[in-house]
Amino acid sequence: MPVCYQLVGVPGSGKSTWANHQSTIKNALVVSTDYYVEKFARRLGCTYHEVFESVMPLAIKLMMRRVRLAQRKKIDIIWDQTSTTTSSRSRKFQILSDYYHVAVVFQTPAPDLLEQQLLSRPNRVIPKNVVANMITHFVAPSKNEGFKEIWYIQ
Repeated sequence: MPVCYQLVGVPGSGKSTWANHQSTIKNALVVSTDYYVEKFARRLGCTYHEVFESVMPLAIKLMMRRVRLAQRKKIDIIWDQTSTTTSSRSRKFQILSDYYHVAVVFQTPAPDLLEQQLLSRPNRVIPKNVVANMITHFVAPSKNEGFKEIWYIQ
């Protein structure tokens, strides 16, 4: 059975770094809307923030195309999005009902460290109130949602 690793954490908590550099999981397809938003921003000579709203619908469509391709080929998926609420995770369970789901949870950094990490990504500005809202409404994943395993990344 293929595996879906749902990354769970606020922006700047290390999800993308882990997805692109970890060595535990072999041959998994990393899917992320950020990949497409960044690609379009570079192509248009703009920043992530400048194109975010206008390209997000297309980024979602392209990401979902990769998800469906991986699903048809029964390829493991690392789903690199914040997934900080049960509803956002529930959609992934519905889409990949034939997958074994693992939550990979990233600790929210201390406020000063989080701000430093977010500032280190000058082309991907996320408003402070958006990040604060995610932190406030963060719901830790549980096996009751359908996860078979929950990993905690320090």
